[in-house]
Amino acid sequence: MGAKGEETRARLIAGTRELIEEQGYFGTGLNQVLAATGAPRGSLYFHFPGGKDQLVAAALIQSGQEVADLLTAAAAEGSDAAGLVQRLTEVFAERLERSGYTKGCPIATVALEVAGTNEPLRAACAEVYDGWQRILAGQLTAGGFRPAEAEVAAGQALALMEGAVLLASVRRSRAPLDDARYAVLHLLGAEQSGRRR
Repeated sequence: MGAKGEETRARLIAGTRELIEEQGYFGTGLNQVLAATGAPRGSLYFHFPGGKDQLVAAALIQSGQEVADLLTAAAAEGSDAAGLVQRLTEVFAERLERSGYTKGCPIATVALEVAGTNEPLRAACAEVYDGWQRILAGQLTAGGFRPAEAEVAAGQALALMEGAVLLASVRRSRAPLDDARYAVLHLLGAEQSGRRR
């Protein structure tokens, strides 16, 4: 694929990311994607022969990879699991505040809509969340957690953060995210100190 084709594909994914996060899966149509990106219909089906679901899956995976890259970079810079939670909280809070509380987690909107009805997109969302959980669990293991404990604690932390994004969106306040961060840090600290006794 040439440079122009790559640019068109990237534009389609970027436009889809923007629309599904603002409007959700069901609120976003392919005509809207084409209008927002200026891409020809033929290009859409050339790059995404599976149609809307394939395009949305690509958008979800790319969005999830950006967050994973951010967490991986923070870990490489020496952040422990608590530092990763703090960073994730700030990323979600900044996105919410910048967007007037319409955008928080780039995966959650679609995940809530389709998890029970669309297996390919459910799997794409699960892949993203699993990746984030693995990064956090890796940092917990590096910090002294046994692997099984790290996996559970990372899942609990992620669940608290994702739930807080939803509450923050509904309440138009970052307070639920700050509360969740406190709860996660307390949870991780309590589990760590409990093993050291």
